[in-house]
Amino acid sequence: MTKAFADTNLFLRFLTRDIPEQADAVKDLITRANRKELVLVTTAMVFAELVWTLSSFYKLDKTQIKTMLLAIINTPGIEVEERDRVIQALVWFEEKNLDFIDAYHAAWLIERPFKRVITFDKKHFQRFGHLDLEVPGDTS
Repeated sequence: MTKAFADTNLFLRFLTRDIPEQADAVKDLITRANRKELVLVTTAMVFAELVWTLSSFYKLDKTQIKTMLLAIINTPGIEVEERDRVIQALVWFEEKNLDFIDAYHAAWLIERPFKRVITFDKKHFQRFGHLDLEVPGDTS
């Protein structure tokens, strides 16, 4: 079966329908993928770009974004590298009200033999009980 990388803009057109002709073309691609004529493969970086664009440009809230992106992840014929990690990051992005990238990194750390995080972003990372935080220069 043929595989092809699916870029961020395909999903943006499909989700927002801001350019109807392109949205329809992507719908046709997804239909072909559903029929197993091809597999659309994408990455966690595409999801990071989707989250950023949908929140900053399209002004969607975290619940809307999570719902839309989980629908993409669960679409037959679409493969998302690091699928489980992206799903966990989307859940935490909404539930813990933080940046997608921070949620992604917290999900990434679950699979690591270390849990120490050195960051100035204590506000976000302290929401994860599985991490040990260190703020450089903090003596408290």
